[in-house]
Amino acid sequence: MTRMMKLSSLLMFVVLCCTITYAAEGPRKKARRKQQDSTALAVDTVTVKDIEVIGDRTTVFSVSRPEDVSDGAIYASKKAERIRLSELTINTATNNARQAFSTIAGLNIWESDGGGQQLGIGGRGLSPNRTSNFTTRQNGYDIAADPLGYPESYYTPPLDAVDRIDIVRGAGSLRYGTQFGGMINFVMRKPTAFDPLAARVRVSGGSFGFASLYTEVSGTMGDIGYLALYQGRRNDGWRPSSGFVSHTAYASVVVTPFPSLRLIVDYTHMSSTTQQPGGLTDRLFNSHPDTSLRSRNWFSVDWNLASVNAEWFIDEGLLFQSLTSVNVSGRSALGNLDRINVADRGQDRTLIDGRFTNLTNETTLQADFTAFGSSSSTALFGVRLFSGRTRQRQGDGTNGSDADFTFRNPDSVEGSDYTFPNSNIAVFAESVIRLGGGFSVVPGIRAEYIRTASDGYYRQRLRDLAGNVVVDSTISETRSRERSFVIAGLGLTYQLDTLIDLYGNVSQNYRSITFSDLRIDNPNLVIDQNIGDERGYTVDLGIRGRLGTYVAFDASVFYLRYDSRIGEILKADAPPLYLPYRYRTNVSDAWTGGIEFVADVHLDEVLSFPSTWPHAHFIINGSLLDGRYDGTGDASVRGRKVEFVPPYTFRSGITAHTDNVKFSCLWSFVGAHYTDATNATYTASAITGEIPAYSVLDATISWSIDRYTVELSCNNILDSRYFTRRAESYPGPGIIPADARSFTLTVQAAF
Repeated sequence: MTRMMKLSSLLMFVVLCCTITYAAEGPRKKARRKQQDSTALAVDTVTVKDIEVIGDRTTVFSVSRPEDVSDGAIYASKKAERIRLSELTINTATNNARQAFSTIAGLNIWESDGGGQQLGIGGRGLSPNRTSNFTTRQNGYDIAADPLGYPESYYTPPLDAVDRIDIVRGAGSLRYGTQFGGMINFVMRKPTAFDPLAARVRVSGGSFGFASLYTEVSGTMGDIGYLALYQGRRNDGWRPSSGFVSHTAYASVVVTPFPSLRLIVDYTHMSSTTQQPGGLTDRLFNSHPDTSLRSRNWFSVDWNLASVNAEWFIDEGLLFQSLTSVNVSGRSALGNLDRINVADRGQDRTLIDGRFTNLTNETTLQADFTAFGSSSSTALFGVRLFSGRTRQRQGDGTNGSDADFTFRNPDSVEGSDYTFPNSNIAVFAESVIRLGGGFSVVPGIRAEYIRTASDGYYRQRLRDLAGNVVVDSTISETRSRERSFVIAGLGLTYQLDTLIDLYGNVSQNYRSITFSDLRIDNPNLVIDQNIGDERGYTVDLGIRGRLGTYVAFDASVFYLRYDSRIGEILKADAPPLYLPYRYRTNVSDAWTGGIEFVADVHLDEVLSFPSTWPHAHFIINGSLLDGRYDGTGDASVRGRKVEFVPPYTFRSGITAHTDNVKFSCLWSFVGAHYTDATNATYTASAITGEIPAYSVLDATISWSIDRYTVELSCNNILDSRYFTRRAESYPGPGIIPADARSFTLTVQAAF
């Protein structure tokens, strides 16, 4: 802790010195500029170079990436991608992640509900479970339950309200935190400029009782901009007992009291209640995938986020940002956790309740400088402070069928009752140094102090064959763990020309154990009490850019090293039943590697379409992956394939548009892969086994006239029967079928 405080103090001293230096230099620069301006005014004629402005909306590509330096972050040399929602013709009303992330190669996407309530994205062999292997952010701040101890995202921003999505792969660990996956940042829509009042209304209806209302008002009055939105959605679901109701509200105010200072305040509230139909066995999925075996399982989320962001443009080339965010949220899961091949007999349901309170501040200083006589380089310094507290309880709920999220004995729950205090101090620095000749080097370093603790109890209860409790003991636990470490990385970029560059990086990664790794009472899952943190590194090497106005592309290879990887092994319970269960532990050292590529082909240019034809693009992305356990751990997994690694993933599509009509058709194909480290293909309980290969076809068409737009989407056009997930807990246990074919009609009016 002392070492980290010294590092933090040293960095703040450096930041202060840089600030004073630039502040002192500022008046001199302004004076020089004033003198230059006066001289220019005294001259009758000023000759400047000819500037050619070319604008062509048909050359806007869906494949893009952030600038090398943007918004207090360095993206140069990293595998970084950007999705602009306005450039996609997709079904945003249902938060369809498969469509929204169609231009990002190699993602493994779980489809656990038909309304996009829970975002499940993984990649490179990382579990998609609630996107927990990415640092998930909104407008730059964390939105997960606890970024270190419980990094699951129960809140997903409405795609109707999102302006863009930025994704950084493994090298994002140096700037955003130590997750192996990297970072996903949802950037919300901004207030409308130059207009005191603008409004947008979207009304959607569709299959299985889906309905959505989205309203938004925004504007700018003087130095103040504002935006407020609300989205309400409901759905009955394709399967019985799978409906949901959700409400999301978001408000943002941007104040610019001085040209050099901007303050941004925002608040988000989301609440939802979802009925969960449970999982299926393999046999039942193959015969009746629209069946539900659970009618008493419910899930509730109440999410509250607030942030204050101060951006101070101290001088030209010097930006100071301080972002403070608060998360006061909770989620409750209620239902029967017994294996899905065991009938629900109406007994008391299991209730798991989590309450999360987090406070985070992230302060950065971004400074431009000149080195090696080349163009401007950039250095970034930052400090992150985090304090969080989670209370998680598990016990008996009611034996009814309604969404009653109350404990039967709230003062002494039957499962466990823990408080998890968590704190983190991080100091980080990155720089993009332009060496000339098209070369840039991007070094980075991050020092972390993490303290996790737990204080509470769990109860052990044994029953006889008649179901009577014969042993009931309470075991108290108090744990505390501190660790300090440093991770580093190095990136290189070579600019082949103005449109194409080669990039590469190697960055260390670290992931601490989560609260779920410490204590959970689940008959389908057992946790190793000696489970520990994970370490490793990621290597990327690629080429990206544009070939004129014909093609935008990004092709790369990667290698991810994962030491002491946490995974799940299939084991058998005690005799006489020998029921299978998952055992979560540090399975073994492992690696994942492969090729990832994406291209957006401008068909108008390539095929020389007549000018009267619609403008068309062909998009294709894919990945070829492999991953193996190669450590000296459990012999049952040595040499086995890493779970959640589809050997191939392909997504391609056609988009076309005229002045007022847009159309897109997207095809997705994902190869078969495993869900546990032993590569089990089948179990009677269905919590472990293979995810068979599947393909899905989607289409969306929209028509606009004046301020009105009508959109029609069809998801899963061919009505494929497939699944992407086997759950050991909620929303299972068992196979979670993906939705059947569905239609959505949306009408939008903008004023």
